[in-house]
This record gives sequence, structure tokens and C-alpha cells, in this order.
Amino acid sequence: MAEQTRKDRLRQFIRDIWDEGRVELAGEYCAPVYRIHHDPGDPWDGMTLDLDGFRDRVVKSRAAFPDQKFLIQGLYADGDAVVMTWLWEATHLGDIPGFPATGKRVAMSGATAYMFDASDRLTGHWQVTDRLGVYQQLQRNKTPG
Repeated sequence: MAEQTRKDRLRQFIRDIWDEGRVELAGEYCAPVYRIHHDPGDPWDGMTLDLDGFRDRVVKSRAAFPDQKFLIQGLYADGDAVVMTWLWEATHLGDIPGFPATGKRVAMSGATAYMFDASDRLTGHWQVTDRLGVYQQLQRNKTPG
């Protein structure tokens, strides 16, 4: 039963926190300490965050893509972790270094292993994703200038 509970919590976490940006709910889902074990290309890769740091990460990560949505493809439980495979879509509405906002749609895919504690709160993640594909899409969308 714990596996299904964790899958359900992860679905709701993705919807509330990452899709809707409701960072005030972070404490309902996350442990007081959240570790980003592996997330190449993410400015927070390797960091350990408190709840305020986690909220800040979400706000800053969503700023350029405020309408982002994760489309969960699969959830696979193993011990204290749930692995989520996903597709992501968003509109590039805010500037990121080297890429002024284009208003264009971008997409990527990835897989994230989320770790849970005994209270079913998230303690961190290990992620692989196609950030290069996003940068290639943004490069194609740049206006010559």
C-alpha cells in the first residue's frame, strides 16, 4: 500500500508544485531537507536545500516557463523511491541566460527518481532529462538580431 500512496503523493506534488507553482504547499510534500543527488544542467545539482531553498528553486525554475506541465508517462516504485518518466511542455515566456523570451512552445522528456522518508515526504531526487533538446529548440526559435 505504501507504494500506491507514494505514487499518488508524487502525482499531486507534480501537479501542485511544478505545474501550478503552489510553492506554499512545499512543506506538505517535502521533508525539511531536500537533496538534489544528480540533475546535470540544473543550477542546483548536488545541493541540499531547506524548504525555503526548495521554494526558491521552484519559483526560479518556473519563471521562464510559467505554464509548464508535466505529463506523467509512468510511475515505478522501488523501496523508498518512485521513478517517474515524463514529458514536459511549456511556453518560453521569460528570459533565461542567452535566450530572451520567444513565446514559443518547447518540450522535453526525462526520468526522475524521487526518494521518500518514512513519513512519505520527499527527501530528494536523481534525474536525467533532455535539456540539450530544449536549448536546441530555443536556438531555432531565436529571432536573428
